[in-house]
Amino acid sequence: MTFEIPPRALVVFAHPDDADFGCSGTVAQWTAAGSAVVYCLLTSGNKGSHDLKATPAQVARTREREQRAAAEALGVEKCVFLRHDDGELEVTMRLRGEVCRVIRDEKPDLVICPDPWRPYQTHPDHRVAGWVGLDGVIAARDHLFFPEQLRKGRAHHRAGRILLFGTAEPNLIVDIGPTFERKLAALHAHASQPHNRERAEFDARMRSFAATFGKPWGVSAAEAFRYIDRF
Repeated sequence: MTFEIPPRALVVFAHPDDADFGCSGTVAQWTAAGSAVVYCLLTSGNKGSHDLKATPAQVARTREREQRAAAEALGVEKCVFLRHDDGELEVTMRLRGEVCRVIRDEKPDLVICPDPWRPYQTHPDHRVAGWVGLDGVIAARDHLFFPEQLRKGRAHHRAGRILLFGTAEPNLIVDIGPTFERKLAALHAHASQPHNRERAEFDARMRSFAATFGKPWGVSAAEAFRYIDRF
């Protein structure tokens, strides 16, 4: 399959660090090639802490700061936080409209989101992020969806391609050998998260995962996606 790096991409996901686990090696490759990438987070991960004294507001501030640092390590243009509550996302028209608006504002050529069809995906927020990412793409392209958004110069926008990360049925493998260290740097930026407590063990596990995806294709490290370009 011939795959062209998009001039502009939007990544839609639920929590800080989701995209850095799922597609940051690819994102780093694209930004190095001149692509503009924007992150859209549905939550700020405000319940993602084991600190019994931390409030949700404190956790959110910490995790937003960490996500911005991770984005900087990858060359991501900016992070858009929708700031819904962690663990409480639902597939609603309101949330679809919010994602639609971000797509219309950022005008990506390609959207990346989690694969909502992944079997046995236990986290409800990850499922929702996939559904509203896909639903937002469809809504954004047609002017009769959320017409109230089409004011002050904002227009409907068609993102012609989609990549799904965390998929059980990949049809696109990206060689991230040259950018794997930047992927690790992004993940290390999430210092408050449990995966950073045993750094050497975590790094070895991530290398093993990337090597498993890459081995069938003869590369040292890879990320796997479901690519959709006809919809």
